[in-house]
Amino acid sequence: MQYRPDKYGNPLSVLAFGCMRFPRKLGRVDIEATEQLIKAAVAGGVNYFDTAYIYPGSEAALGEILEKNGLREQVHITTKLPHYLIKSRERLDEIFAEELARLHTDHIDYYLMHMLTDVATWERLCALGIREWIAEKKQSGAIRQVGFSYHGNADMFCRLVDAYEWDLCMIQYNYMDENSQAGRRGLRYAHERGLPVMIMEPLRGGRLVKGLPPKAREIFSKEGKPYSPAAWAFRWLWNQGEVTAVLSGMNSLPMLEENLKTASATQVGELGEADEEMLARVVGAISEGMRVGCTGCGYCMPCPKNVDIPGTFAAYNRMAAEGKFWGLKDYFMCTALRKNPTAASQCVGCGKCETHCPQGIAIRRELAAASAALEGPLYRTAKRLASKFVKF
Repeated sequence: MQYRPDKYGNPLSVLAFGCMRFPRKLGRVDIEATEQLIKAAVAGGVNYFDTAYIYPGSEAALGEILEKNGLREQVHITTKLPHYLIKSRERLDEIFAEELARLHTDHIDYYLMHMLTDVATWERLCALGIREWIAEKKQSGAIRQVGFSYHGNADMFCRLVDAYEWDLCMIQYNYMDENSQAGRRGLRYAHERGLPVMIMEPLRGGRLVKGLPPKAREIFSKEGKPYSPAAWAFRWLWNQGEVTAVLSGMNSLPMLEENLKTASATQVGELGEADEEMLARVVGAISEGMRVGCTGCGYCMPCPKNVDIPGTFAAYNRMAAEGKFWGLKDYFMCTALRKNPTAASQCVGCGKCETHCPQGIAIRRELAAASAALEGPLYRTAKRLASKFVKF
């Protein structure tokens, strides 16, 4: 494992464990499978684990496993304050106490303002006393370092960097988002001001692996180097010295093992001009087939009308990239083959989802387009047949 320093020189593994996508069984975190992954990750040198208050079961599972195996002092825990749930100073203390209890710990190493959207949101927190609260927690040792996670454009990101004496930050960044989101400009801006930058969505919710169109896969296969699409995505990130660590939502041992291997081998500045040109061709191939820039983060959920928004967009994009059959297959499985249907046509246009979307997607408009494309005669016929023969 390779390590890069945080703001105060503490070594952080370049591969970080993103805990949002722990393995699940019957709707709950699969503790046995997750424990196996966490132990293997720590043995491989991973020392940074990222979770959040709103990730279902994640904080509790991480805390239980670390305590059971005596690993708490070997790792750094990052969790997040759901500022959108905070309306008083008292609520700050309540949520933080709940997080400590879930995580079986008396301190959080890196505490982030979760999905901080703009300076106005930060100023609202300041009016509630967040600056003083942070100072108290730092003085007591309950919080070691403070930062924020961010989805949005580079201009606002740079303003947020300058809004407080942060210790670190986290952005969505990958070879598809080089010039969107905070992008390379935001990465460099934060780095120049001494902030470690943690990277989330390096694979765009897995779409830079499983969701690649055939043309992009062909470009990778013809390159000649023995790297998988996932390895290319990680190498592109670790090639940049401004990147401190990259989160990966690893939910299988083969995935973990491949990422550990890539993390141990990649050096800053190792990608050459030919590599960058190849990745630019991949970006072009992906862009040709993508209808909606959804990463599947799930912040838009739950929908009041039970629409599976990420599932709909994944199927819509697959239809565009890989053909109608595959898109319809995915869409039918994620909407019709459920006890409570989740079709895009159930959208009533309330707009709640759009207020939470980190990507700024016009979700209502895109759901209407997806519904028109996917819910044709074939879908409706299959749905009627399913209602007769499928027992929930």
